[in-house]
Amino acid sequence: ATAAVLPSPARGRRAGGGGTPDSGSLAAVLITRNEERNLRELLPRLDWVDQIVVVDGGSDDATVEIARAHGCRVESRRFDDFAQQRNRALALAETEWVLSIDADERPSPRLAEEVRRRIAGARWVGYRVPIRSVIFGRAVRRGGTQDDRPVRLVRRDSARWVGAVHETLRVAGRVGTLDAWLDHRTHEDLHEYLAKLHLYTTLDAQARVAAGRRPRAWDAWWAPVREVLRRLLYKQGLLDGPAGWVFCGLSGLYEYTLARKHRELWAATRMAGLLYAASESTKKETHSKSENPAPSGQVSSVARVTL
Repeated sequence: ATAAVLPSPARGRRAGGGGTPDSGSLAAVLITRNEERNLRELLPRLDWVDQIVVVDGGSDDATVEIARAHGCRVESRRFDDFAQQRNRALALAETEWVLSIDADERPSPRLAEEVRRRIAGARWVGYRVPIRSVIFGRAVRRGGTQDDRPVRLVRRDSARWVGAVHETLRVAGRVGTLDAWLDHRTHEDLHEYLAKLHLYTTLDAQARVAAGRRPRAWDAWWAPVREVLRRLLYKQGLLDGPAGWVFCGLSGLYEYTLARKHRELWAATRMAGLLYAASESTKKETHSKSENPAPSGQVSSVARVTL
């Protein structure tokens, strides 16, 4: 399900040909699908890394062409889940360190300077990176993702992504936290938000069913209310203004949609399981009768009724 990989030209201290990476070498890795607009803005801001790796999940715009023109190492790979896509990007990196970044995120010069400084004398095998939200074109400082500090900067051989959706980096070793942050320019408009909502709630529901998590009767009404109140009051999203209020409300819609899809998928899976069990039972009964036919001259109960 993969296409040929296009190697990137050397950008700095990167080791080539699968050799031992140079000490302190750094790759930025990202996964994409229809991100041409974001890549045009993001890639020029990554000129301080030694390699850029892009794993594309089936774009039908100019994403792949833009990445290749910028000298990225590109692979087209059929999307199965987010963790596997990201792990493939990790595997393609040829550097000691990897910064995992999304196409809608933007590193600042301050972050670039701190990353280089930290990996030059690293005490940890990974670092958390604070995230600041820009939602619908407005900075959301309270009800958004400002409390998120995911692990994004790691030694390549010390980490692996886990989780089909809302994936996280699992690191084998101690983890520090950077002071500088990434700007996350998520949800440019309502159309984009709803498209992501549909994708992520579907994957979330599938993950819940696969884990055997039963839907609860109150999820469809309690989870949305809880999420809205958590963002508006606990995280003080009320102070973010109209853009923040809309985002809090849409976060509740996410929870409602997830609960509905979870219940529908659970019911469909359960029904499919019952039908399969009934089919297997019928096959076994038929097989048993064929192996143990009624004795000669004995009329079956069905035949007696017919007679």
